[in-house]
Amino acid sequence: MTAQLTEPTTRTWQADPYTDALRTGQGPLYLRRRDGWLLPLEVERWCAEPDVADHTVLSRCTGPVLDIGCGPGRIVAALAHLGHAALGVDITPEAVARTVRAGGSALCRSVFDPLPGEGGWRTVLLIDGNIGIGGNPTAMLRRTAELTAPGGSLLVEVAASDVDERVEVHVEDGNGGRGESFRWARLGTRALCTSAGDAGWTPSGTWQAAGRHFVRLTR
Repeated sequence: MTAQLTEPTTRTWQADPYTDALRTGQGPLYLRRRDGWLLPLEVERWCAEPDVADHTVLSRCTGPVLDIGCGPGRIVAALAHLGHAALGVDITPEAVARTVRAGGSALCRSVFDPLPGEGGWRTVLLIDGNIGIGGNPTAMLRRTAELTAPGGSLLVEVAASDVDERVEVHVEDGNGGRGESFRWARLGTRALCTSAGDAGWTPSGTWQAAGRHFVRLTR
């Protein structure tokens, strides 16, 4: 699998503050809700080597792995170094470029566009809150079910709190830089497990590491 740059179908994460943060590997960077609530984004962690919590995800990956919203590619590159067939998908060109520089493979494409290996991925990842992409977790769960092989796994990082929200947000850097508004969602463990069944998934385990929370779903 090789990197390929194509025009993404949405502009969600092409906001300049996000691209600039990826180029430098540094924040600050935030998601701001319309009511003013801020969610700090962990750019430095995303651009660093996998941490303790990431390694709990890596250890649960089997077969070819698809990382949705791969960002700067720390997970995809680590999987490649471990000898796994792995592909990242992200709509931000700078994220794809960083992934490739780190030794991973990635496509600049929306997860809702046609993708290689549909129905054949043994492990699909939605890490760093990426269940929220598009603001419709049910649609995301159904799409990942289409991508995953029978008996395969979906590993999802969820919010630490018992939250279930669909919101409009934008990216900002705290210094006046602001991106376009887009739809996002945040789910805790209970909300994810409730939505999973309607999309053909069965919850098959949860775990925590370094303050982060994860759920494994199986087909």
